[in-house]
Amino acid sequence: MGSGFWQAGHRPTLFAAFLYFDLSFMVWVILGPLGVQIANDLGLSAAQKGLMVATPVLSGALLRLVMGVMVDHLKPKLAGAIGQVIVIVALVLAWWLGVHTFQQVLVLGVFLGVAGAAFAVALPLASRWYPPEHQGTALGIAGAGNSGTVLAALFAPLLASIYGWQNVFGLAAIPLMVVFFVYLVMAKNNPNCPPAKSLTDYLRVLQDKDAWWFMFFYSVTFGGFVGLAASLTIYFNAQYGLSPVMAGYFTAACVFAGSLVRPLGGMLADRIGGIRTLSVMYALAGISLAVVSLGLPQAWMSLLVFIAAMLSLGTGNGAVFQLVPQRFHKEIGVMTGLVGMAGGIGGFYLASSLGYAKQLTGNYQYGFLIFAGLTAVALLGLTSVKTRWRTTWGASHLTAAKI
Repeated sequence: MGSGFWQAGHRPTLFAAFLYFDLSFMVWVILGPLGVQIANDLGLSAAQKGLMVATPVLSGALLRLVMGVMVDHLKPKLAGAIGQVIVIVALVLAWWLGVHTFQQVLVLGVFLGVAGAAFAVALPLASRWYPPEHQGTALGIAGAGNSGTVLAALFAPLLASIYGWQNVFGLAAIPLMVVFFVYLVMAKNNPNCPPAKSLTDYLRVLQDKDAWWFMFFYSVTFGGFVGLAASLTIYFNAQYGLSPVMAGYFTAACVFAGSLVRPLGGMLADRIGGIRTLSVMYALAGISLAVVSLGLPQAWMSLLVFIAAMLSLGTGNGAVFQLVPQRFHKEIGVMTGLVGMAGGIGGFYLASSLGYAKQLTGNYQYGFLIFAGLTAVALLGLTSVKTRWRTTWGASHLTAAKI
C-alpha cells in the first residue's frame, strides 16, 4: 500500500467508516456468540437456535437495500447516523426491559439488522473519496470492519458468564455511543456525491444482468462469512461439547482470519485482478466446506478447516468489491445496498439451514455440503462471464484497474 493511496482520499472518513462498520458488525452477530446461553435459558430447539442467529442476518440483508437508497438521498453520513441511533436505542431497551421469550429475541434480531445495514453506508462513504485504481484497497479497509464479529465472539460469551447475557446488550451499547460521536466528528461526505435518483432509477439497475451476477457472487462469499460467524459458537458447542466461552474463542479465531484478509483481498484484486482472485477463493472455500461437512473427530481439526474457509471467503469479499465500483461507479450506493442485501440473504440461508439440518438429520453435514455446492456454481458462473467483462467495461483502454 503506497503513499499514493493515502494521498488519494480522505483518511479521517476512511477511519470513521471502518470504526462504524466494525462496531455495527459486532452487535449485528451478537446473538450468535450468546446463542448457547440464550438457548439454555429459553429452552430453544436446534431449529430455533438457527433461526435466532439468522434473523438479524436476514433483517440486515433487506435493510441494506433501504439504507442504500437513504445513502443516495440523504448522503452517507446522515444515513449512517440515523442507523446508529436506532441500534443504540434497541440495545438499551433490550437491556432495560429484558428479553424473555423466543419471539422477543426475534424482534431484537430485526432491530440488530439495522447494524448489519451499516455495510451500505460505510462502503460508499469511503469509496467516493478514492479513484478506480484504489477502490479495492479502500473498500477492503472499510470492509475490514467485519472484524467486529471477532469482538462479539471473544467477549460476548465471557461477559454473559459474568454478568448474564441480558446485561451484555447494555454493555454493547457503550462503545457504540463512543463510536457514534467519533463518526460525527470525523466522517465527511465527498462533495462530488452523485445526485439522488428516484426509486425507479434504483430498480432499473436490476435490469442489468451483471447486477445479478454480483449479487450472487457476494451471496456466496459474504453469506458464507457471516453465516459461519453467526453459527460457529453454537456449532462448536453442539458438535464437540465446548463451553460457550471456549466455543466463542474458537469462533473468534475463524472470523478474525476472514476479517483480516478482506483488505488483502481488495489489494490482491487491485494487483492481479478481481476475477482471478475470486476464482481461486471459490475453489478453496468449496473444498474447505466439503471437508468440514465430514464431521471431523476433533474440534481443533474443524477449527483449522474453518479458518481456511474463512480466509478464502474473506479474501473473496474484498475481491467482489474491487469489481463492483468498476462496473457500477455511478450507481455505487444502490449497488452496495443490492449486493450487500444478497450477501446477507446468503448468510441467512446458511445460518438457518445449519440449524434445520441438525434438527432433521442429527448433524450439520447437508447444510455445509449444499453451501459448498453453491461455491462451485459461483465458480462456474464467474468463468462464464470473465471474457465478456474483460472485453467490455473492464477492457484495459477503459479503466486503469485490473479486472
